[in-house]
Amino acid sequence: MKKSSFLSKLTKCAALALVFGVVGGTAYSGTNYFFGSTIGKGGEAEEADDTISSTKIQPTSNVTYIESKDISGVVEAAMPSVVAITSMTQQDVLSFFGRGQTIESESSGSGIIVSKDEQYLYIATNNHVVENSSALTVQFSDETTAVASVRGTDPADDLAVVQVALTELSEETLNTVQVAAIGDSDQLSVGDAAIAIGNALGYGQSVTTGVISALGREVTFQDESTGETLTSRLIQTDAAINPGNSGGALLNADGEVIGINSSKYSDTQVEGMGFAIPMATVKPIVEDLIANGKTTISGTPYLGIYGHDVAEEALKYYNMPKGVYVAQVIEGSGADTAGIMAGNIITKIDDTEIDSMDAMKSCVSEYKVGDTVVVTVQIADNGGYIEKQIPVTLTANTY
Repeated sequence: MKKSSFLSKLTKCAALALVFGVVGGTAYSGTNYFFGSTIGKGGEAEEADDTISSTKIQPTSNVTYIESKDISGVVEAAMPSVVAITSMTQQDVLSFFGRGQTIESESSGSGIIVSKDEQYLYIATNNHVVENSSALTVQFSDETTAVASVRGTDPADDLAVVQVALTELSEETLNTVQVAAIGDSDQLSVGDAAIAIGNALGYGQSVTTGVISALGREVTFQDESTGETLTSRLIQTDAAINPGNSGGALLNADGEVIGINSSKYSDTQVEGMGFAIPMATVKPIVEDLIANGKTTISGTPYLGIYGHDVAEEALKYYNMPKGVYVAQVIEGSGADTAGIMAGNIITKIDDTEIDSMDAMKSCVSEYKVGDTVVVTVQIADNGGYIEKQIPVTLTANTY
């Protein structure tokens, strides 16, 4: 009985092993078929003109399709269209001793060459990459660099265009760089392959891969210039998007740009969710910025003062009014031109009561550069204070 039972079990195990082998072989073949046939599509090359177009990139290698672990041909063909952007910004801060000082900081981002004319290369990127920049430098795929300037911005959609004069580039670089091939983001499907290229962490161009996780995903963010809350419909991808990738390219399997990498959601409960602005949204905005340049005055509006909250002790013992004490006025700013002086205490802007620096910054952010506001100040006079209303034209924070 025991011997018969053993033989019976042995026969069953052999049968199961045979079934497993058949299923495993079928799954392996199916996987190869999927990656070879679905993701791995070759494209015909078409000559790119000087405008944003929907032509396909022809890989420069002999790779005619993308295998699951080999996207080198697509990346090699697309890399000359992607640039690294370095932005220098200046910010006014109060020192430990209460005096104003200007500090300079550097940030990194990416961009995509989308057009070229007789004078300039035009590069699409995110507005937050170039916002408030005092100097911009672009690095191309051959590692040469050039000075760039902002052509136009659209903060509401977090898009911008920077331009590089052709005279800034050598003949070798001009022969290397190319206008990107633009894909149709309206034709995407969830599960399509996605390739992200960008200047991650400022280390230089790097590549990550994944799939399209979702389409039309509503993402809400706050415009740092205006404080306005905005909602955009973005492409979601699981391709890793890190700081510095902003403004870079999200590609499909044909090497066409289908989106501009914009943001990443991070939380302890998730692995990370990357988002990109679809090219269907990007294309008309970028073309308008190239054609018409800046449509609004750029920069963050500000009064032009260094200040701090009036301390509770000063309110109690010196009978000072509650508000923002002006420690220093920036030369040439709206406050300086209007006549606000160090020692004044700001208590109101238009009809908004000002009782702290945070309240003042929040109030000013509701306006635009060039707007005129009425600033109510308290001026010390023989142990008391005289109230005065001063019209101030807000200037851009470019100091």
